[in-house]
Amino acid sequence: MSVTSGARINTNIGALNALNALNNVNRQLGVHQLRLATGKRINFGADDPSGFVISKKMEGSIRAMESALTNIGDAQSVYGVAEGGYQTIADILVQVKEKQTRAVNGAMGGDELDAIAAEINQLMHEIDDIRGQTKFNNQALLNGSYTATFQVGEESSATFNVSFAATVTSGGLLSVAAGSVTSANIGTLTVDPALKTVNTEIGKIGAAVNRLAVKEENLTTAITNTEAAKSRILDADIAKEQISSIKLQILQQTATAQLAQANMSPQVFLSLF
Repeated sequence: MSVTSGARINTNIGALNALNALNNVNRQLGVHQLRLATGKRINFGADDPSGFVISKKMEGSIRAMESALTNIGDAQSVYGVAEGGYQTIADILVQVKEKQTRAVNGAMGGDELDAIAAEINQLMHEIDDIRGQTKFNNQALLNGSYTATFQVGEESSATFNVSFAATVTSGGLLSVAAGSVTSANIGTLTVDPALKTVNTEIGKIGAAVNRLAVKEENLTTAITNTEAAKSRILDADIAKEQISSIKLQILQQTATAQLAQANMSPQVFLSLF
């Protein structure tokens, strides 16, 4: 910084130095005031180039994990709808077993057995209705061919497959087509194997939902930790910025005062005239 005796009034070096100092203070004060206004330490790439790049990369990771978290929720919803259908079918099969057992009764006549067969036929039709009506986003879940892939992590390779391959038609489960049950073939209905098939699928769904719950918890933790890491890089320390801002406001006042004094100092030499 240039220093002058002040005797040369054509160029007031002291005033220029004070002005440069004031401009520098104003520039720094503007930076701190912007940080206080936005809550961010890095508002432009020039503020911290490497920190800006790292924070943006973290932001991309967070967005990807949040989307994966949504995907997990959708997968859980698919399982929930399918499980509801399976459980209803299982309840119906329990009713069929009850009526099948009831039919083995020597005290019943042909009319009573025909009535039981008619009830079972209606229950079997209901199984087929449930199979057709159990859908998610207009896609049938229990038709034996449903399969879908969900990305459940930040990386594209972190996928989870959802599928329901069991055949749950009434005829496939009970070995007799719906509407074809008679008093003569009630005893041939394969109710126990059907219950085993459906309950096995429900058990698989329960295990898969538990896996998804673990993934959901891990993702939530990862998102929180990444947010914290990004915050340490990107966000402003409000207390520190306020302290710096107050210091610069004081320097702004003193620099302004010095600029005023520097502008007045050449007048001292008027006494020589």
